[in-house]
Amino acid sequence: MAMRSRGLQLRSRRESLLVVVVGVLLLLATAAPRVAAAGLSRNYYAKTCPNVEALVRGAVTQKLQETFNAAPGTLRLFFHDCFVRGCDASVLISGPGDEHSAGADTTLSPDALDLITRAKAAVDADAGCSNKVSCADILALATRDVVQQAGGPSYPVELGRLDGKVGTRAVVKHSLPGAGFSLDQLNKLFAANGLTQTDMIALSGGHTIGVTHCDKFVRRLYTFKGARPQYSPPMNLAFLRQMRGTCPLNYSPATVAMLDAVTPNRFDNGYYQTLQQQKGLLSSDQVLFADRRSRATVNHFASNQTAFFDAFVAAMAKLGRIGVKTAGSDAEIRRVCTKVN
Repeated sequence: MAMRSRGLQLRSRRESLLVVVVGVLLLLATAAPRVAAAGLSRNYYAKTCPNVEALVRGAVTQKLQETFNAAPGTLRLFFHDCFVRGCDASVLISGPGDEHSAGADTTLSPDALDLITRAKAAVDADAGCSNKVSCADILALATRDVVQQAGGPSYPVELGRLDGKVGTRAVVKHSLPGAGFSLDQLNKLFAANGLTQTDMIALSGGHTIGVTHCDKFVRRLYTFKGARPQYSPPMNLAFLRQMRGTCPLNYSPATVAMLDAVTPNRFDNGYYQTLQQQKGLLSSDQVLFADRRSRATVNHFASNQTAFFDAFVAAMAKLGRIGVKTAGSDAEIRRVCTKVN
């Protein structure tokens, strides 16, 4: 009996140790990464433009006082930039065959583009900073600031990116997630960019602010099998009727709907709560709750805003490292963000 008792005690200790180890691993997985990508650092402009963060933040504050649309627009702009050609501000280039004349980039926010233009002007107006800060870094800083000023987390931003010299529409379509993507499709695309499923779900939480156009979800509202609605993933019936009022069959291309109708102007975990209620507009959003493989993470973020914020910060750090250019003839610091030098 004594040997059996000692055996049970050892087993109990092993199980307790396993719980502790798993907890530590989860904590490390969601903690903000501290190792910067090669060539990036948090104090990159400490000597050349020490006021850069304050200058960008001032431009953000002024723009958000004029219109909140710049907040979700800037967050989306940063995501699209990093996923298409890496975080090199190529999404800002304007001209024949540019990125924002193709696919999902055609609906990028003019207010977000204006915000980056203003922030660049504010930085370059400082005599010590003129033409020393890249548009890519300004976009990264502005994204952090719009998230924070909308009620979300603040976080350190790694700096030192250079601006790309090429922006082509041909690569846009296959680089961004579609509104009808399945979980497998989402995971495949994000994994190709070094991001995990948890990263993907956390970044999707950026949909807690902003809008989407009717054409991105209208098929979910009017797909029938016989006389009964046939939509997948499921949608709350009352919400379905409400959205049909917003987006009738003859909807205007300019009509939009809030991605998070409860707190549309606040960066919080409300997005995940709407998914629990089957009120996700985009199929690619609602599938995160509908698919059992991702549901637990959605439930966790819905009940724990701090956990969501921590995961979001960690994912944003990884996002900001995708395809960065820190040297070479294919990169520069643009004098004007919308065109190469």
